[in-house]
Amino acid sequence: MRGALCAVLLVAGPLTAQNIPPLPDSSGWGVPVLALARAPDGAIWVGTNGQGIFVLRKGAGSWERIRSSRDTAAHAISWDFVHAFGFGPRGEVWYGTVGNGWGLSTDGGKTWRNWEFRQLGPEWQYVAPDGIVIRGDTAYIATADGVKVTWDDGQTWRVITDSAGATTATDPVIGRIENQYVTAILMSSPAELYVHHLRGSAVSADGGRSWRETQRPSRTDPRYMKRLRSLERDLVASGMTTTVCGAPEVPVATAWLDPLTVGGVMGTPWGLARWYAHRVPCLSPAYASSMTATSAPPMSLRHTWFRRPIAFSDQNYIDQTYRFGSTMGGNFQPHQGVEFNNPDGTPVHAIGDGVVVHAGPAEAGALTVAIRHDRQLPKPAPFIGQLFVYSVYFHNSRLLVKVGDRVKGGDVIALVGNTGRATNDHLHLEIHVSPFDSTRLIVDPAVRYPPYNTNPELWIEPIPGTGVVAGQVWDSAGKPVQQARIYGLVKPEPQETPFSFIETYGPRNHSDPVYEEHFAISDVLPGMYVLGVEIAGQRVFRRVKVEAGKLTWVEFAPEP
Repeated sequence: MRGALCAVLLVAGPLTAQNIPPLPDSSGWGVPVLALARAPDGAIWVGTNGQGIFVLRKGAGSWERIRSSRDTAAHAISWDFVHAFGFGPRGEVWYGTVGNGWGLSTDGGKTWRNWEFRQLGPEWQYVAPDGIVIRGDTAYIATADGVKVTWDDGQTWRVITDSAGATTATDPVIGRIENQYVTAILMSSPAELYVHHLRGSAVSADGGRSWRETQRPSRTDPRYMKRLRSLERDLVASGMTTTVCGAPEVPVATAWLDPLTVGGVMGTPWGLARWYAHRVPCLSPAYASSMTATSAPPMSLRHTWFRRPIAFSDQNYIDQTYRFGSTMGGNFQPHQGVEFNNPDGTPVHAIGDGVVVHAGPAEAGALTVAIRHDRQLPKPAPFIGQLFVYSVYFHNSRLLVKVGDRVKGGDVIALVGNTGRATNDHLHLEIHVSPFDSTRLIVDPAVRYPPYNTNPELWIEPIPGTGVVAGQVWDSAGKPVQQARIYGLVKPEPQETPFSFIETYGPRNHSDPVYEEHFAISDVLPGMYVLGVEIAGQRVFRRVKVEAGKLTWVEFAPEP
């Protein structure tokens, strides 16, 4: 469970709780760990979701912290969202990030050379989880746009990608795989390199120059992505479990976690392929024993009228690092929609029936489609009339419809791209609920913060077998608490854009006219969770139950 109250660490070897100091926790809610690796010199490297890198040097009694910096002279890492490490034979340390490329240090982490947006452009930004493999002097960096390869510490690069990626690659292509969206890369032996991608798996015995596809699941099976991404979990080997919690605390949520997501690959023939670090809420025994269910029972969804804009056969998980209302830990503007990261050229589907009211450039030049849907939402009492519902699709590489076209839900209306203000290939989806039938109020190239946008996660169908959590966070004066962080949910997918905490809306976001929520998150696995938030220095907890196909409503306010 990323981003809750304490950590469960699984570490191979002779390490014990006595000689692993707790990670420094500046928030008091735990450190959201994404990657763990042991360097050849014995140092332990930990990558986190938003808190940079922690290093425990051999013989040291405390953790060293490495963070990003806007001062280019600082030679820091490029981004604080780190979930991949690799170590070369001459002491090289590689790291990979969620959303801003990767970097290399040749002096043990004192200084870094980075490949980020400025060097890479609007692709290659999302390194796969544990997506760095070193073979001799060759480094393989697996990303959502293919694999970058270097054998001279980044002086030159080569590319392994698919046929579409080969047309946009700026470096020489040395190998072709069926799909460029790589979710995992493994070195099973000195001679064999494996990758998992959206269409299956592939193996190379010549360093990535030629590939043999080894798994081709049915593209119509909505569960096949889960099977692909669970391949690494099948390799889980036993390790030593160390619970890092204070002595007077007890973990009350361990039984709610899928045991396959609380483990790691240690000492297998595949090497250190995966380490899953989920957080476990730690509450005092008295509080845990007295806690009762405080959220409302799960209820029916009110208006999930629409299908998802990306097919199950592609990558249809919502990016969890930058959801509606999120600032990605204070790094960006409050987000106006949700993201579906996919390769350039992936089909974009209309989420419902309606008429195309915009097809062309929008804010910052993004190629955009807007649809006014046939279904309208009744105005909340005491008002009379209907609200107009629009869906808007940004950053496309190509538009396949024009203004005035009538579309049905599921029709292909565009192809995924990175036009406009984009740092990767993805679809940005917005839902607007407006009292006016005015396209200009929905899509205006001069307006960055539209006036009637709402959270798409309350409008599109959740992934089958999952539910939705929504609610409100109030301060002691009865006012909404903006940009508050709510911890405690488990969101194992998508692994390449990992979940850490829910963030309440800021002043640029708008509540749904039906729910009037301060936050909402879909695709939540059924189960019991303890959610926690800090309000004016006071921690408030709620126990919630999530059911498939339903919405769980929860409210937070300071305790008397």
